[in-house]
Amino acid sequence: MTQIPSPELAVVVTGPTCGGKSRFGASLAQLVELPVQMMDSMKVYRGMDIGSAKPPPTARHGHPFQLVDLVDPWQEFTVFDWLESLSKSVSMDPSWLISGGTAFYLHALREGIFAGPGADPEIRERLSKEALDHGLEGLHQRLAEVDVEAAESIHPHDQKRIIRALEVYEISQEPISVWHRRRVPILEKDRTLLLGIYRSREEIHRRIEARVVAMFEAGWIDEVKSLMEAHDPAWSRTAGQSIGYQLIADALQEERDPTQEIEKIQAQTRALARSQLVWGRKLPIEWYSADEEQQALARVSAAIEASKRGDPLDDPDPSRLSRCENL
Repeated sequence: MTQIPSPELAVVVTGPTCGGKSRFGASLAQLVELPVQMMDSMKVYRGMDIGSAKPPPTARHGHPFQLVDLVDPWQEFTVFDWLESLSKSVSMDPSWLISGGTAFYLHALREGIFAGPGADPEIRERLSKEALDHGLEGLHQRLAEVDVEAAESIHPHDQKRIIRALEVYEISQEPISVWHRRRVPILEKDRTLLLGIYRSREEIHRRIEARVVAMFEAGWIDEVKSLMEAHDPAWSRTAGQSIGYQLIADALQEERDPTQEIEKIQAQTRALARSQLVWGRKLPIEWYSADEEQQALARVSAAIEASKRGDPLDDPDPSRLSRCENL
């Protein structure tokens, strides 16, 4: 993948699911006169509309949302594919407006992407068998011998990461820690504004429960049926990670009522929101409540003017950065 030039200014709206990111992104799009680049690993799939809470058709494809409906659900789609699509979408824009909650995509933008060697199934199988037969301690010790930095950062019980680190070393003869240091961030942190919509945990849970019910009422079951009829398998490994679709498909195949899965889907969505909040606490996100949209828009306007002058962005209000600590 070619290197993506850093924007003059990046405004990123992120945070937990059901927080109101898309609506706020649409308001910002009018202010900055830029389309919203969707940072969502599930909205890229055509036909997965209801279950991914995709913007309505009239709002897609740059009016104001981009990076939606890029591939069919049975196709694999990785962070590399998303970055490639983003590069094409923003090629003429000096500033970017991004909205979404896929943490891995934002991490790639802020920290750079690991571009080391691909997977080797034979090496993975061999190392996995060693771990099964002799335990992880020996593999972790072997990693410490070739890559002290990685061994110190990877827990001795984290089999997946230990095997990946050893795999990278076997293939390239270079430590994985060296590969990680080669990552080049796409977004410059002093020219990036991270915004989040603050809501209490209870409110997020209420919104999640209401949204899942509304999805079923909007025809989510029929959407899953259509996808199952269109292709076998209906979705790829990456698309299959979307909450709800497989549960509904399993119910249909077993001739059960898919609405029986509502509570499980709500629980899985709450768990997703919780993990997004935990991850979000590690980032310098400025949190604004739903009724503080004008203050948030003013913050963005000031950032735009500073960017035009070539000045650094104003420091964020510390109280906004710490706002979600108790969620």
